[in-house]
Amino acid sequence: MNNEQQELLDEAYRDYCDSFNGSVVEPHIKSTFIDKCKHSIEYSIRWGLIIEERELSTSERGDLFRKTYPYNSIDDFAPGGMEVQSISHQLNTRYDRAKIPTKLITITYNDTKLESYE
Repeated sequence: MNNEQQELLDEAYRDYCDSFNGSVVEPHIKSTFIDKCKHSIEYSIRWGLIIEERELSTSERGDLFRKTYPYNSIDDFAPGGMEVQSISHQLNTRYDRAKIPTKLITITYNDTKLESYE
């Protein structure tokens, strides 16, 4: 997660904790709050924090590769050896070697939507 996303999570958690002022009920710790927002749509909607994580397809990783290395060939990242593998496996191996992200993380809170790749 990048700094902007972390700041957005911090803001959401502060607002969540502030809603417990004067209550005998204690708020969850930050990691539990975030986990519940990730995995429970009802909880996410209630507190207005939407956290979506999804794996990138081989095609999406290819698009990122071409943006990151516009003057390189995917063959520049081929591992040594002559293993017989599917085309998809070969591409993903090369994208891994080129450190192309595998996941897209989207955080939405208070009409702010931030995306990052990991």
